[in-house]
Amino acid sequence: MAVRSGWLSPDSQSREDTRLVSLGALTPTSPVATRSGILPGSPDGQFRITGFTLTGTASSMSASVSPGRAVVQSTDARGAYPVALTEYLNVTFADGDALYGRIDLLVLRIYDDLYDGSGRSEAVVEIVKGTPAATPAIPATPDLAIPLYQIAVPKNTSAGTGGIAWATALTGVRNATVGLGGILPVTTDTANGAYPGQYRDSSGQLQRWNGTAWADYPVLPTWQSWTPAWTTSTGSATPAFGNASVSGRYVKFGTTVHLNFQITFGSTTNFGTSPTTNDSWRFSLPVAAASTRLSIGFAEMAAGTAGNRAAARLYLSTTGAFELITSSGQPTATTFTYVGGVDSLTPWTWANGHTVTGSATYEAAV
Repeated sequence: MAVRSGWLSPDSQSREDTRLVSLGALTPTSPVATRSGILPGSPDGQFRITGFTLTGTASSMSASVSPGRAVVQSTDARGAYPVALTEYLNVTFADGDALYGRIDLLVLRIYDDLYDGSGRSEAVVEIVKGTPAATPAIPATPDLAIPLYQIAVPKNTSAGTGGIAWATALTGVRNATVGLGGILPVTTDTANGAYPGQYRDSSGQLQRWNGTAWADYPVLPTWQSWTPAWTTSTGSATPAFGNASVSGRYVKFGTTVHLNFQITFGSTTNFGTSPTTNDSWRFSLPVAAASTRLSIGFAEMAAGTAGNRAAARLYLSTTGAFELITSSGQPTATTFTYVGGVDSLTPWTWANGHTVTGSATYEAAV
């Protein structure tokens, strides 16, 4: 028999049956229950689930179901039924209705006479035939069964009319189950997790069940706004942004911080009282740095026209702030009056409309 089950037959269970349907500890849904589903995997590792795949035969009403292993959970008291399909299984769908289409459901089903009085004790792959209708509905999944595929059967479909259009007729509804602690592969699964700390792969995104919801894992950092405090290295001639346009953004990924900023000085910007070239500007960091560094990035300084611009190196003078160090001349080759640390007079006398735009990456303290 192609479809084998364990701990089901009232007569006997072969050693092959026992090996093939080995249950082990699978994904729990309660302290004693297991998640129903197909065991994932494919021979070449390309697909999530290949067990119990339905493949139609062209121009016909027939299809084949591929080998696979599954678990069908009953009530807590009855337990879970492990199942193995060891060879391809052919199934044939009934011809379409003369007036309306229908939707059939392919299921993996357990019959257990001890509980259902069916006179059968076996696992089967069977077709639940839908009801033809102008708007056909998906038939209900029988008790102690897991759905595999929904199959659309249009009206007047038969082998004589070209059979089922398999490329468009099939909707896969298989769900996976894995060993306890394993990563569960899912696509459209909406079931809750079984315990905090359970993981699943949702269409390529790793997620962790936190006790109330599935959350992407690891939690991806998001960019945040940041407005630097503007001071000087001496504490004198302290400037103020006034109506300057200040835009800063940063993201922290582990101990790595990326930041960018753009400052356009305004008409009420105060560049400090009686500034000197010793009063180097300092801009606070969004996150404290692990150590001082000679360079963490670069900025462009512009004095209102395309030619009046220069580059500056971002220098971590402390673990809490960076300074700007003039690092180039101007495209116009005009000589700067002052060079070195940028301040209210270096590399030029700053004014309304002048800009500083930069970015940096550095190691955070924690």
